[in-house]
Amino acid sequence: MTKQFHGHELSHEALEQLFLEARSYNGWLDKRVSEDQIRHIYDLLKMGPTSANQQSARFVWCRSDEAKEKLASHAMEANKKKIKTAPWCVIIGYDIDFHEELPWLFPHTDAKSWFEGDVEGRITQAKRNSALQGAYLMLAARALGLDCGPMRYCIANGYDQAFAKFSPGRVLLYADFEAAYERGIERIDWGLGDAGYKEGMGARPDAEMIDVLLVRPAILAALLSPLWMRG
Repeated sequence: MTKQFHGHELSHEALEQLFLEARSYNGWLDKRVSEDQIRHIYDLLKMGPTSANQQSARFVWCRSDEAKEKLASHAMEANKKKIKTAPWCVIIGYDIDFHEELPWLFPHTDAKSWFEGDVEGRITQAKRNSALQGAYLMLAARALGLDCGPMRYCIANGYDQAFAKFSPGRVLLYADFEAAYERGIERIDWGLGDAGYKEGMGARPDAEMIDVLLVRPAILAALLSPLWMRG
């Protein structure tokens, strides 16, 4: 039987640690945070309530100096030092295919079928529940005596060498393809150009594309012109 806590109130000190006196921090003590502590945080946050027990959040933990340097290179200037000096940083994203795991996360009904064929609905659910799990992460960290400094962060799906191996743009394109197929769309206009990544997904050569480079001053334009002239 599930343990019940009806009528059991946490101590005032515990409430202060979690809510009343807790703050978002901009600097860190020179203290080590172990991998065991990070695992403990995750073991706590994953038990927080979500819709149909969804586990849509995906956590990328950055501990090495190299990882934090890469992360900081995409942050606004005011956040760079906080990222580089923190013992750990975590990127909280979400997986729109979270419903594939619902048969074991929410086994008493066919919750997976609720989301099949509804990509937009899954995106909405994934955003909402991953944000919840991010909040649970911060509360779990505070409960274990650690501090947090949350910040809003976004890596666009454009090309970035640091994240190229994960092909984020291609993943999003595949999601778009799936959504188009489910809506009965059979043909997609790629626009001009048949670059390699488009060709690999079935694009065919079409109208020629002309690149135009505008350069000032005129002397520099004259020097560059031979390099840009195409037959």
